[in-house]
Amino acid sequence: MNTIDKIRNISISDYNYALPDERIARHPLARREQCKLLCWLDGAITDRHFSDVPQLLPQGAMLVYNNTRVINARLRFRKDTGSLIEIFCLEPIAPRDYALVFQACGHCTWQCLVGNSKRWKQGVLTQELTVDGQPVTLTAARGERVGNAWAITFDWNGAGVTFASVLEAVGEIPIPPYLNRSTEASDAVDYQTVYSHIDGSVAAPTAGLHFTDAVLAECDARGIQRRELTLHVGAGTFQPVKSEHIGDHEMHYEYVQVPRCLIEELAANDRPVIAVGTTSVRTLESLYYVGQLLEANPSAADLTVSQWMPYTTPCAITVQQALRNIVGYLDRNGLDEWVGSTQLMIAPGFHYRLVDGMITNFHQPQSTLLLLVSAFMGGDCWRKAYDHALKAGYRFLSYGDACLLLRKSAGE
Repeated sequence: MNTIDKIRNISISDYNYALPDERIARHPLARREQCKLLCWLDGAITDRHFSDVPQLLPQGAMLVYNNTRVINARLRFRKDTGSLIEIFCLEPIAPRDYALVFQACGHCTWQCLVGNSKRWKQGVLTQELTVDGQPVTLTAARGERVGNAWAITFDWNGAGVTFASVLEAVGEIPIPPYLNRSTEASDAVDYQTVYSHIDGSVAAPTAGLHFTDAVLAECDARGIQRRELTLHVGAGTFQPVKSEHIGDHEMHYEYVQVPRCLIEELAANDRPVIAVGTTSVRTLESLYYVGQLLEANPSAADLTVSQWMPYTTPCAITVQQALRNIVGYLDRNGLDEWVGSTQLMIAPGFHYRLVDGMITNFHQPQSTLLLLVSAFMGGDCWRKAYDHALKAGYRFLSYGDACLLLRKSAGE
């Protein structure tokens, strides 16, 4: 059996564990940085607090985090019959560019999940709202089906009213369903990282929720470089794998944006790279495969990283060459950042090329995020760490405690 077949045949049941409901954190701690931190260094586990992160990171490390901001993606409309229809914005269709769609005035179209869709077979949904003191009428019209979602066109009136301001006025932060509660006013702050500023995600890059301005300042004081990238987190990121084998699970494509200056620094290869969250991990590791696509065709129009590319494409170039290929592409096109999409699945058998360590939370059983962590730690190390966390009283999932995963090579 070749490598790709072995990986496709990984049984997701091997990545299951018993997670008691009472161990799922419904809210964060009052002081984010006081959450527990499981520190794993090549198999050795110690219990710390997140406030210790600056002193635990390798000397001179580069800390890379996702600056995406969660939007108020959940909209609720009430039909004349009384039926409640929930529309969950996933990603823009027209305009397709995230910055442009949030600046749009008058209308735009999104790919959306629709709750209670059987009650909305035809007609236009309408809602009255107030934006910046002026009355606005918002309508939603359902178009073609897109997988398990729908193309929904929103129209609204109001001089200078943008879609971003519409969402701010009437939308809700879409907290994860496993919290088993309604969105609360506190989630507007709690479910955002302190460094978020690029609108687009429908779920938070939750590993970053533990950072405070004080922790970041201590990182600066210790000579830790902080760098940003963007991956707009889709609704599928945290979904458990429902198929028996991971080969039958399809990853969602997600929008990524990486500044040229960061790609150049990564190419220098002179600092340990610590990714904050699985979204940052997937973005960084995707860069190698973008560089491979450019090696094969420097003028390639499609630089999308597909799900199985790491396991089917011979790795014939170095990381530095791959990154230089991207810089060359940006030069030729007069760009100062790489913008694209990735479907990358990281599973046991994946070879990490850019990431030397990661900060992450405790993930759902049978999830692709758990596969990613297992691929980094190797063998059954993830299970030993999770067993330890369950016995030691750690809190799990989005508002829970954190892990710092390091290899000895990261500190050398």
